[in-house]
Amino acid sequence: MMISTWRKRRAARLAGKQRPESETGDIEVTVPNHFRCPVSLDLMNDPVTMSSGITYDRESIEKWIEAGNVTCPITNKVLRSLDPIPNHTIRKMIQDWCVANSSYGIERIPTPRIPVSSEEALEIHSKIKTACKKGDQAGCQNLVAKIKALAKESERNRRCLVATGTAGVLSSAFEDFSKASFDDNVAVLEEILSGLAVFLPHDKATTCLSSDASMDCVVWFLKSEDLSTRRNAVLVLKELVPLDNRKVDMLLEIEGAMEALFKLIKAPIFPSATKASLLIIYHMVMSSSSSSPTKAKIIAKFVDLGLVSLLLEMLVDAERSTCEKALGVLDGICDWDQGREKAYNHALTIPVLVRKIHRVSDLAMKFSVSILFKLCMNEKRGNGGVLVEAIQRNAFEKLLVLLQVGCDERTREKATQLLKLLNVYRGRVDCIDSVDFKNLKRPF
Repeated sequence: MMISTWRKRRAARLAGKQRPESETGDIEVTVPNHFRCPVSLDLMNDPVTMSSGITYDRESIEKWIEAGNVTCPITNKVLRSLDPIPNHTIRKMIQDWCVANSSYGIERIPTPRIPVSSEEALEIHSKIKTACKKGDQAGCQNLVAKIKALAKESERNRRCLVATGTAGVLSSAFEDFSKASFDDNVAVLEEILSGLAVFLPHDKATTCLSSDASMDCVVWFLKSEDLSTRRNAVLVLKELVPLDNRKVDMLLEIEGAMEALFKLIKAPIFPSATKASLLIIYHMVMSSSSSSPTKAKIIAKFVDLGLVSLLLEMLVDAERSTCEKALGVLDGICDWDQGREKAYNHALTIPVLVRKIHRVSDLAMKFSVSILFKLCMNEKRGNGGVLVEAIQRNAFEKLLVLLQVGCDERTREKATQLLKLLNVYRGRVDCIDSVDFKNLKRPF
């Protein structure tokens, strides 16, 4: 970085003014014009020349091109090629100038790493495919590690690797090695899995991990004791499950998968892993491909594990994204008698749901109203206990505000019906403060 006085007097320098010494005694340095980027007007860290012959800083010209521009910012001529060419001569001159002015606080710009090109990415892909055919575990593992390192090196590299289909290549490699001896291929499969966790969110390969063997391997890693491996596994599943109901069915048939997902919520390791687990469980409980008896077993399994209580406790102080996902899962569980029974018997249920109507987001509000509706409409106790507690927690007023503010049609219908049910008991009970959840007891 450059000394503060040099930064403060940038306007004077841009005007070509230079004074050998300021009032405070600090030496001021003027950057030569041909060392400045024509776009940012800052000293170029990675000078590149475009087909128009004009040299820019790589970051500036790439942002210009990514914005959809195909012309040179200076000449306004259409660029024959959008690939920038490193200008090593200018870079060397800038580095020499930085060294010559180091006594004034100017630091030498580092020699930039050359970004990966599409041709280089495709070449690595080809080598990975060859290694898979030969069963070369070590070779494939090293190549995947190289791709991950390139992606980590710069955002430009990551975009290039995504654009050339790296996720598809890695998924095919995972398929190939998962079909062979798992015990012999654990190391290379774990490396590929970590690569998939990097690239799948940006390039969801539609044919990714479609075999039983590959899904078995992912779940095996999901049950691993290594925290990073478990995180990679659940992040990969998070990208696969929403795209294909068949993968949900495959996952449900694998022993230990549901328990492993529940464990990631009960004993959190990373926030991203918790959110991914909630999203996967949501698709499990809402799966349209599962028959009613199968879905009932799914719900019963999660209820027996203690998921309802865990979700309600999590909802007390969860941040927005986690809260939305937890409410979505709870909404799906409350479609079934087993889930509702657990919710009825938990002291946090009504206070948490009423509180979340206006405090989080539109999606959280939608789920909260839906769950309240299911609990109130399906209560079998006959004494209106849920409705009474909802009134005590100020649900009537919040639902009225909801109708005034506006919401989607289905939520409006549910809120209207809830108000009719609540109105029967309104006036018989007093509202209480629902901010403090400590020492809550069911009133029935």
